[in-house]
Amino acid sequence: MDRVTSTDATQTQNSGALREDAERLLRELAGPSARLREDQWVAIEALVVHKRRALVVQRTGWGKSAVYFISAKLLRAAGRGPTVIVSPLLALMRNQVAAAERAGVVASTINSGNVTEWDEIHARVAEGVVDVLLVSPERLNNPDFRDAVLPKLAADAGLVVIDEAHCVSDWGHDFRPDYRRIRTLIADLGSEVPVLATTATANDRVVTDVATQIGTDTLVLRGGLDRESLHLSVVRIPDPVARTAWLSKRLHELPGSGIVYALTVAAAQDLADVLNSHGHHVAAYTGQTDPAEREALEAALLNNEVKALIATSALGMGFDKPDLGFVVHVGAPSSPISYYQQVGRAGRGTESAEVVLLPGPEDRAIWSYFASVAFPREHIVRSVLAALDSDRAMSTAALEPLVELNRSRLEMVLKVLDVDGAVQRVRGGWIGTGQPWVYDTERYERLNIAREAEQQAMIDYQATDACRMNFLRGQLDDPGLLPDSPGCGRCDNCTGTRQDIAVDAGDMAAIRARLDRPGIDLAPRKQWPTGMAKLGVSLSGKISQGAETGRVLGRLSDLGWGQRLRALLDAPDAPVPDDVFKACTVVLREWNWTERPTAVLAMDTPRHRLLTTSLAARLAEVGRLRDLGTLHLRPDLPPVSAANSAHRVSALDNAWDTPDLSELDGPILLVDTLTDSGWTFTMATRALRAAGADAVLPFALATPS
Repeated sequence: MDRVTSTDATQTQNSGALREDAERLLRELAGPSARLREDQWVAIEALVVHKRRALVVQRTGWGKSAVYFISAKLLRAAGRGPTVIVSPLLALMRNQVAAAERAGVVASTINSGNVTEWDEIHARVAEGVVDVLLVSPERLNNPDFRDAVLPKLAADAGLVVIDEAHCVSDWGHDFRPDYRRIRTLIADLGSEVPVLATTATANDRVVTDVATQIGTDTLVLRGGLDRESLHLSVVRIPDPVARTAWLSKRLHELPGSGIVYALTVAAAQDLADVLNSHGHHVAAYTGQTDPAEREALEAALLNNEVKALIATSALGMGFDKPDLGFVVHVGAPSSPISYYQQVGRAGRGTESAEVVLLPGPEDRAIWSYFASVAFPREHIVRSVLAALDSDRAMSTAALEPLVELNRSRLEMVLKVLDVDGAVQRVRGGWIGTGQPWVYDTERYERLNIAREAEQQAMIDYQATDACRMNFLRGQLDDPGLLPDSPGCGRCDNCTGTRQDIAVDAGDMAAIRARLDRPGIDLAPRKQWPTGMAKLGVSLSGKISQGAETGRVLGRLSDLGWGQRLRALLDAPDAPVPDDVFKACTVVLREWNWTERPTAVLAMDTPRHRLLTTSLAARLAEVGRLRDLGTLHLRPDLPPVSAANSAHRVSALDNAWDTPDLSELDGPILLVDTLTDSGWTFTMATRALRAAGADAVLPFALATPS
């Protein structure tokens, strides 16, 4: 028998007392019947007693937040400093603060939504009043926060928590450059400050990457990822209108309230519009939704005041509604891992929840678009470095005209370069550090290969006849999934049940008529991009004599017109089809223009020259308009491929051979196949107005967004 020393006995006694305190805090947090899982206690003990670094990978709803709130409270009671939680979404922060208050934890957040409260929160942290400080990853590199607040937090923190830790890893399904700044925070911590990373969605590669980043001796606790409440199924309906009709018919049959995910903002808005018109109480929730409205919509779903939120991935990590009854995807996400993360919102506190995937043939095109805006090629990144000064800070707006990147991609590149040490964010913008920087071609190629593999896995998920839950668990390298593991017994493949895909012909006709309503407004550009003088173009301030409000037949992401327009633009150049032309005449007939056009002019579009010119000619014929032919690009014009506004405007300056229009009376209808940023129409209008046109009415077949 091993000898038990008095020190061992004391430690055992102290550990027992600590666990009793932890159990009491859990009951305050989660209710009188709550009991700590064994791995929850192992994590808490590792953090509070042994001051270790730990990575907890457990399924959604397992209770990861309980680990860090209980640890925070126990460490605070032992005289340690506040816990810092790095958390990615405002929705997650709101839910976490509410949960913390139930356990008597005083929590505050610092994020973009409470700027006016920052000074007060900083003071409360300094006074020791705050137990938990939740910060967004973007805060970590805010110059004032980084230089004035972060060092003190790193010195005084009792615990640092990295929530949704898969965002730290390049290989994670939702990698964010700001999360890599956490490595700097961790490196500045004392050896006595424990670190906890948590996530529900990490395969072996991500687990290894995250564990290495947070410490050399990281305790990894991984649990099984089976979700016993989820009933997974796939319903294949190729036609987007039929998919919408199927969902409209069955939405009221789904249990409770839930989330319907769409891949694009336009699709979410279209779905919400159709479902509301058919008597369902739903609302759209996207990245374009105002933050205050998002909070109200989350509350409405939490309180079962709506049947569903029709959402993009903007409603994802951290939204916590234990009784969420269903998750439906209209269009498949590009990765089984992100799919598992999203469906994990459902069935946390219920015996069963329905999970339905309605994939579409257009999904691949949408995946390709999002993949195309990944990290840019080396020469573009180096142009960013070359444009920066080492002594004078440049704002993102001032830098944008000097590089061929739009604002969002430029900000992403700057963040990556900042983490890599090549640039630094300071007050007033960004500076170059002069440090050598290597473009990691091999890493970006590996990431691209991994992305393609995930897309293929999502296709395989739809096609498999094996257990769907086991398929998802396999994609996440679930340690509890063994070669001889039985199926879940709940999914459509395990039970052999298939959804009836029949829809009512009348419903189909009504929905098709609603979705096929052609025509959306095209707002004109009002302001020239900043920094044009740096590119040798004397355009600045407000745009005078710009285009009128234009019209577009449909969006490429529309549920109604999207699929047809994508097929039309992907096909070999040909005259405009009759059904498309007829829809265009409807758009023109309903156009509320100030003055009717008297002439029509086709844009020079090399890829779709026949499509554009035939459309313009037929519109001239039926509208009895003067056919001005084609607005030809100058033959010596270099390819216009600039990715940001300033470069595109510069490239299109004096780009056309314009006819003399001084004798023309009335507006010109200017026809193109595709409009994206609106700058081509704007610059063409400028040229036509200079040539004598009274006004220009832009019209395009399609727009991406």
